[in-house]
Amino acid sequence: MSEAVVSLRAENIVKRFGAVTALDGVTVELRRDQILGILGDNGAGKSTLVKIFTGYQPPTGGRLVIDGRETALRSVDHARSLGIECVYQDLALANSLSIYHNLFLNREITYPGPIRLLNHRAMRRRAQELLEEIGIEMQSVDQPVERLSGGQRQAIAVARAVNSDARILLLDEPLAAMGARESGLIIDLILRLKAKGGLSIAMIMHNYAQTLEIADRIILMQRGQITYEKDAKDTSVEELMEIVRREYRVARTG
Repeated sequence: MSEAVVSLRAENIVKRFGAVTALDGVTVELRRDQILGILGDNGAGKSTLVKIFTGYQPPTGGRLVIDGRETALRSVDHARSLGIECVYQDLALANSLSIYHNLFLNREITYPGPIRLLNHRAMRRRAQELLEEIGIEMQSVDQPVERLSGGQRQAIAVARAVNSDARILLLDEPLAAMGARESGLIIDLILRLKAKGGLSIAMIMHNYAQTLEIADRIILMQRGQITYEKDAKDTSVEELMEIVRREYRVARTG
């Protein structure tokens, strides 16, 4: 089997907020056509790491290597120009706008000419094509997003990221507060995106069983460090839980 292509590599990343060290020497890879599950309790450093990947926060120390080149991300827009997109828990959708308007938010298709008139027909057509390509079923792309279920809204947010030609897709708790049926919809979508090829996917997760179902590799973060990393097939919920329980025992006795 050929060696996996590394899309993004974080090397010895440190992030401090005053006297608080949120990340302490984190090294991790995002690999093309693979899904990385990022596990850990609140305050472990997961969200801070993803914010560094998206250019939202600069690291205090360490470096990022993107497509083989050391890169200092200057902003979220800079990261997006390199194909890095993140879908956060709040989704950042415009509720009153239609599905197709949300898919093209800030990337609207316009008619040629000095006056930027929106080409609604082209956006509707491309939106329908995009949803079909990644297997999302919607009654109509004209539906306002506010009428969609939580799982459908999550799917639209992911589709919007894909529509921006993302090559590195970061998902912040994509299954949070969802029932089994809606979680299944999003899990299927993530696996279809992986199967299409060309994407590196990383997910912040809390549910160990769901993570092991989806991910190729997992990392467990504790106190701003990666304390455990393994192929998902080589670990179990029980093993992960025992590591966490051990941490709690140390914390109580320390």
